[in-house]
Amino acid sequence: MSDPSTEDIGTAIGIDLGTTFSCVGVLIAGTNRVDIIPNDQGNRTTPSWVAFNDSERLIGDAAKSQAAMNARNTVYDVKRLIGRKIDDPCVQDDMKLWPFKVVPGAGGKPFVQVQFKGETKDFSAEEISSMVLSKLKSDAETFMNKPVKSAVITVPAYFNDQQRQATKDAGSIAGLNVLRIINEPTAAALAYGLDAKNPSNKERNVLIYDLGGGTFDVSLLNMDSSFFEVRATNGDTHLGGQDFDQRLANYCIAEFKKKHKQDPSENPRTKRRILTACERAKRTLSSAMSTTIEIEALHEGIDMMVNISRAKFEEMCSDLFAKTMEPVQKVLQDAKINPDKVNEIVLVGGSTRIPKIQSLLQDFFGGKELNKSINPDEAVAHGAAVQAGILAGVESEAAQGLLLLDVTPLSLGIETQGTIMSTMIPRNTTIPAKKTQIFSTTTDNQSTVKICVYEGECALT
Repeated sequence: MSDPSTEDIGTAIGIDLGTTFSCVGVLIAGTNRVDIIPNDQGNRTTPSWVAFNDSERLIGDAAKSQAAMNARNTVYDVKRLIGRKIDDPCVQDDMKLWPFKVVPGAGGKPFVQVQFKGETKDFSAEEISSMVLSKLKSDAETFMNKPVKSAVITVPAYFNDQQRQATKDAGSIAGLNVLRIINEPTAAALAYGLDAKNPSNKERNVLIYDLGGGTFDVSLLNMDSSFFEVRATNGDTHLGGQDFDQRLANYCIAEFKKKHKQDPSENPRTKRRILTACERAKRTLSSAMSTTIEIEALHEGIDMMVNISRAKFEEMCSDLFAKTMEPVQKVLQDAKINPDKVNEIVLVGGSTRIPKIQSLLQDFFGGKELNKSINPDEAVAHGAAVQAGILAGVESEAAQGLLLLDVTPLSLGIETQGTIMSTMIPRNTTIPAKKTQIFSTTTDNQSTVKICVYEGECALT
């Protein structure tokens, strides 16, 4: 007889809602197996892209493939908008790069403005994300031949409360009961720890280095076969493969200007073609020492041809690559662990295929071999699917006796007199957590008190 508490949950899936690509999986009952669900094109990851035209809305591969022809109405990167205000410096910087229009909406939220079926429409980041989630839900229902009601959705460990809530709202708009929002590196650790190739019961310190298309996280966990304790986490919610593509694109545009005295970046369609070619070149440079970026009739009938070596690519992105090592150092400091005490360094996210990233990490850890045993594109969805299965009451070997302890990525506190934040729960505190502290009022016989709760590391609110 089924557990009545899980009856309304139905089939639960795990979703990695990425900046550039998303992935969905399901834990198969009675096994230790997670199936990563292919989309209608047969691909195991789906571009987090949505496009609008005069007759329909396109999502995933269909949206990305027509981007150059419909640049102003093809939306991507909304993970860099979700839970943020339009006056956020990161949003302002991104708006200069995107071909689509971002306008202010209610409460200072950024809305994407597109032309859809002959009308001007404004969509929030949550609504665009919900369209991607609806597509993943539909693909899962086709794959399993039954309705999907619930999901666990992952977010970068360094997402704040607003960004997490907005992601949860996107799931609700997509018709999903969001069972839990979990951190991407923690989900990847679940996938790694439950991997049949790692059956050791020995306790070990594992560093998850997760560099995706738009966000970056590092988490240090203490774990054995069924116990996963996050010791510390750090990251950058605005650093990833897209930034490397942009550096390549800037170089190509500068070379074209120098040679032909014309600026191809003024045309959104042309810029999209350059970015697509640069993304392809970046991937090629992970296995080849050089490549040529070729685009026919790019601008005013002129072809683009730029030769790029791996060394040149590494040089133009050197500051971004170096930036990824700062969270690694902070995580070890917060956990009070020396680099030589880390047993495994696990790579997650497509951008970890870049050789320079791997060599920087190896050098930092004294030449230690990096663990590439899990699929970097699918690990997060795999772990989310395990968590979804557990919460939905799926009987599985993976779920037996599993204990997962996560941390709060940012400090929590309240505002006291003089706009000072009084920290109550420091960052990297194991959650759930409870803290009691006594404060006195500013004046005697005060009848009301306004309590403002803040999140972050700044001493002043």
